[in-house]
Amino acid sequence: MDPLILGILASACLVVLLLSGMPVAFSLGATAILFLVIHNGSINFVVVAETLFASLDEFALLSIPMFLVMGSAIAASRAGADLYEAIDRWLYRVPGGLLISNIGACGIFAALTGSSPATCAAIGKMGIPEMRKRGYPASLATGSIAAGGTLGILIPPSITMIVYGIATETSIGRLFAAGLIPGLMLIGLFIGWSLIYARIKGYHFVEQDKHFSLREKLVILPKVIPFLIIIVLVLWALYGGVATPSEASGVGAMVCILLVMAIYRVWKPGQLWQIVSSATRESVMLMMIIGMAGLFSYMMSSLYITQGIAEFIAQQDLEPWTLILLVNLFLLVAGFFLPPVAVILMTSPTLVPIVIQAGFDPIWFGVMLTLNMEIGLITPPVGLNLYVINGIVPDVDLKTVLLGALPFMLCMLIGIMLLILFPDIALWLPNHLMGDAL
Repeated sequence: MDPLILGILASACLVVLLLSGMPVAFSLGATAILFLVIHNGSINFVVVAETLFASLDEFALLSIPMFLVMGSAIAASRAGADLYEAIDRWLYRVPGGLLISNIGACGIFAALTGSSPATCAAIGKMGIPEMRKRGYPASLATGSIAAGGTLGILIPPSITMIVYGIATETSIGRLFAAGLIPGLMLIGLFIGWSLIYARIKGYHFVEQDKHFSLREKLVILPKVIPFLIIIVLVLWALYGGVATPSEASGVGAMVCILLVMAIYRVWKPGQLWQIVSSATRESVMLMMIIGMAGLFSYMMSSLYITQGIAEFIAQQDLEPWTLILLVNLFLLVAGFFLPPVAVILMTSPTLVPIVIQAGFDPIWFGVMLTLNMEIGLITPPVGLNLYVINGIVPDVDLKTVLLGALPFMLCMLIGIMLLILFPDIALWLPNHLMGDAL
């Protein structure tokens, strides 16, 4: 059978299984095994086991559970609330300062956890009720947090960047460095829109009933600064070549646990068990997806589907920028239906060689792919951040949250356009810190 037809059938089967409610990992595995049986007439389960083991036999994957422990420890404490409160105390007189505080807190918390849902939950629990209490509409309060939470997969350390680096055999350190400036750019775009919108709507008045003295502004900083130092030290260790991602994540996780124990008195066995069990559940879920995606990629390669798709695209003789436009459209649509990790593992083995052949940098492409996945986090039907926000404020329906997030989606699209027009936004920092890639 023609590889393209096989690829279409395999994709259709996967979509049907996903729409049935089957978990992503099992949908990938079932599709892979089914098409291997159809093509070969039987299945060698020794090969299946070896492929799954090979997909997970990567030392760099150790950084995923370690960063998840780091984020779980912070989420189990009041660190997110204190971070939000600290920023609000310094920005409360700025027009729309509460809105900016939410976005800034999301950006910093994203750097601490590397998880978008965790960022949404931690900052949303504090920020959304406060914004609504002060007169901001529900759509803006929820939409800003939903969008701000997406920064978790872009600003380093990012779990999706680790997965992309392993899947494409690119430097995780360079990917982390490449995501920093685009992440700050996106925060700037979000804040810029917030300032304009607050000025147009007159939301500057709602903060004027508050006042914080200099002492009140300073007294909360000792609780926040240690966690900011962790971010700086982890990034310094990675960019300075002092430690690998696995080593840096392990040290970061240990220090975060010690800090929440010392600052927030999180030392009861039940609290520590909650930190470990939460990180373990997320780690197992991600590892299952990674392993099954490896099996799915093996099936696609064995049946010559991946090579056939690559050859088909190459035969179209597309202009490089036309190719990138089509790839972006494909990634946007894929992000509507699948979580970021699944999209990266399923598409990068096929897309990255094509992108490199067209003359584009795989590090730059990784950042652009992540920006597309950010939009997918706040668009239905998957839209994980939408459901996290809806869980925090169940009286606000998904449509309202989505409408509030739309302007921030446009900011993300502007970010993608800027990244395409000016690739050095992503490439300057890794090239400056680590030298030009060979």
